[in-house]
Amino acid sequence: MSKLITLFKLLPKAHQIALSLLVIFTIIIVLFPSDSAQTSTQITSGTVDISARVGLAASSDDEIEKQNQEKSQNKQTEYSVPLAFRTPTAPSGQNSAAHSSLQNNRVTSNQANSGLTPSKDSNPIADLNPLLNADEATVINVESTVPYREADLLSHKTFKVAKGDTFGGLANRAGLTPKDVYQITRLPVSKKNLLKIMPGEEIVVSKDSLDEVTQISYKMDKVSTLLISKLNDKFEEKVNVKTITLETKFVTANISSNFWNAAATAGLSANHIMQLANIFGWDIDFALDIRADDHFSLMFEEEFVDGQFIGTGNILAAEFFNQGERYTAVRYTDGEYYSESGNSMRKAFLRSPVDFKYVSSSFNPRRLHPVTGQVRAHRGVDYVAAIGTPIKAAGRGKVVEASYNQYNGNYVFIKHNDTYTTKYLHLNKRKVKRGDTVKQGEIIGTLGKTGRVTGAHLHYEFIVNGVHRNPRTIKLPKSQPIDKKEKSKFAALSKQIMAKIKQNKQLHVANN
Repeated sequence: MSKLITLFKLLPKAHQIALSLLVIFTIIIVLFPSDSAQTSTQITSGTVDISARVGLAASSDDEIEKQNQEKSQNKQTEYSVPLAFRTPTAPSGQNSAAHSSLQNNRVTSNQANSGLTPSKDSNPIADLNPLLNADEATVINVESTVPYREADLLSHKTFKVAKGDTFGGLANRAGLTPKDVYQITRLPVSKKNLLKIMPGEEIVVSKDSLDEVTQISYKMDKVSTLLISKLNDKFEEKVNVKTITLETKFVTANISSNFWNAAATAGLSANHIMQLANIFGWDIDFALDIRADDHFSLMFEEEFVDGQFIGTGNILAAEFFNQGERYTAVRYTDGEYYSESGNSMRKAFLRSPVDFKYVSSSFNPRRLHPVTGQVRAHRGVDYVAAIGTPIKAAGRGKVVEASYNQYNGNYVFIKHNDTYTTKYLHLNKRKVKRGDTVKQGEIIGTLGKTGRVTGAHLHYEFIVNGVHRNPRTIKLPKSQPIDKKEKSKFAALSKQIMAKIKQNKQLHVANN
């Protein structure tokens, strides 16, 4: 090398300059090759495309343009969906397969985007780790064939109310916090229902994958369900009500011994038996007036939800034959019952003001007093029932007396108008005081045996213009008939429904 330098210095100055320029030019050629000899690396956003471009000069312009179009299409397909979507940690159990599938989808997606093809024996995740940071390692292809849904993470558990249970105790077993219980019991419907839960009822609690409560479900009755949902750390409530389907049923029966047995044998519920007795209660004394061969027919509603029977509805119309007399009742849109001609079934007075077992002493002007043995008029009717049985006001009026003495015991007198007054004696307790205004059927006291009596009963008197009359036989004044504006509509309804009862009775006779 020293000889070359010495030789270079011996050259003329002009030759030295020319030789230096030649060396510099040669170095430039070596370090920066021409386009025909270089390998081009093109990096697009997310796609690595390495192609040896030796001999590219021989390609035609048409082929270059075609390749550029294909690359553009590939770029649009790969990035039509953003890849920043994250997946939550997959649960164990039934979702483990879905989690494994998602991991494979991650690898496939990132391999396609990076342009790398792993070897058959390689670990895809390990191979990708050098290319991805911690965030990119959780990237998922949202076109995965196994979607990961939040609903898959919910769990539902049913808690049955035990004897002596409270909502607070049940909530504690269900994993609710005191804060949850406080917020729920502040909701109006929840407070009204959940604080009165009964043994045997059920509450369903739903939780998410983090064991946080998301919803509470409580079946309030056969058609209504209370749903309490948690949203943004607050609880909201709503009531889902199922649609009730009504169907009409016909029943007819002949009385051989007593009304209750005949009605129960015919298939009537206890509720409908009492309802039927109340409808005709102003005209028929069901404790004393019923005779063998009396008979009745009625049409009523049955309620269904989702095809399942849930209970009985209103009586639509009824017909009752008592001791040869025919009584009819039709329910109108105002909820009241009228005879088929439009007269109100509700009279101004109840036939009897108490649900009694039997009459121990009837109205008798010449009765022997059971205590003194003297002939003394019994100016009322004694109804025997259990102590504490409710006593009802026979009609609307004003309480003119409510007190106690040694003969009447606890007593109440009601003046209905200038014509009618009713009296109630030997009560166990009084529920009204002097000066109160009462409605027909309102509870004014309970049956007892106070005063001079031999046993528990109600002594009931019915006074017309100052004269005592037999409350069991007197013809009671009627209430107002149906409004004149509704008379034509009611007449059409009454004619139609009573015709159906007649038709059903004929079919029943034919079938039997």
